[in-house]
Amino acid sequence: MADQKLLDGKTILITGGTGSFGRCFTKYVLEHYSPKKIIIYSRDEFKQFLMQSESPFKENTAVMRYFIGDVRDKERLERALEGVDYCIHAAALKQVPACEYNPAEAIKTNIHGAMNVIDACLDQGVHKVVALSTDKAVNPVNLYGGTKLVSDKLFIAANAYAGSKDINFSIVRYGNVAGSRGSVIPFFRSLIEQGETTLPITDYRMTRFWISLEQGVELVIKALAEAKGGETFISKIPSFYVKDLAEALLPGCKTVETGIRPGEKLHEIMVTTEDSMTTYEYEKNFIVYPQITFNVRQVPDLSGTKVPDGFSYSSGNNTQWLSVEEIRELLKTV
Repeated sequence: MADQKLLDGKTILITGGTGSFGRCFTKYVLEHYSPKKIIIYSRDEFKQFLMQSESPFKENTAVMRYFIGDVRDKERLERALEGVDYCIHAAALKQVPACEYNPAEAIKTNIHGAMNVIDACLDQGVHKVVALSTDKAVNPVNLYGGTKLVSDKLFIAANAYAGSKDINFSIVRYGNVAGSRGSVIPFFRSLIEQGETTLPITDYRMTRFWISLEQGVELVIKALAEAKGGETFISKIPSFYVKDLAEALLPGCKTVETGIRPGEKLHEIMVTTEDSMTTYEYEKNFIVYPQITFNVRQVPDLSGTKVPDGFSYSSGNNTQWLSVEEIRELLKTV
């Protein structure tokens, strides 16, 4: 874990704070730190109502704050961010089919919303901003990935506007979280509960990374502790074959190959060969440093090992792989 006093006495705002990440992040911070305030900023009042009634949030009412607001609304963001030390930007339209069918809405939230968060953080004196990215932003093949690529570029370039302000912007990138809504684990489980004995797999070659929500939270904490500005933090985590996941969930099951869906990739890609020029490897993570230095405070920690030119990091070329038995053990925690 990062510095145990990192978030003590700090005011933290999480956009999209009622989502899976926001809830896990808030629980983690309440357990490990003594923050001054945690502000949940989201547009769904019912999810906020549910969150307020759950442990440990209801036991920490003196710390918790709930703001109804949309990242599309810059004025509301500015009001919510007043006095905030750290901002975690997790709000986004994430469902690939929904973004394909509603491209203008995805752009308004994922791109215009990102610009609003950046501007409001700059204007309100926030010190550190971490934006959540996705593997889909790497060589994007769907609109969701395209909007997140633009969002990433905006947050990295935001360091150019810091001026004399004590603020930096960085990115944390990971793929589908194990067990998250819309991911393959709950989908397979729902089919099994319905009595299905054959599970559909889009392509038998398909691989994914395995990352838990808590690992995602810990990577964000690491970024808050270490970022100088413009870095993209990526965890070193194991891969698995989707067909092995099916076997782990339903031993001896039959599978049927259905073909890759529009906008779907065979492998989750985290570091491209083009990124390799500025990527360094550390014990538990990679950091992609920006190709442009936007301000004098961006002094990268190059204590890691520079990856070879042409290096890439994807779930398909990983050196860490989960066996069926290991997947089965991890599923007990999901």
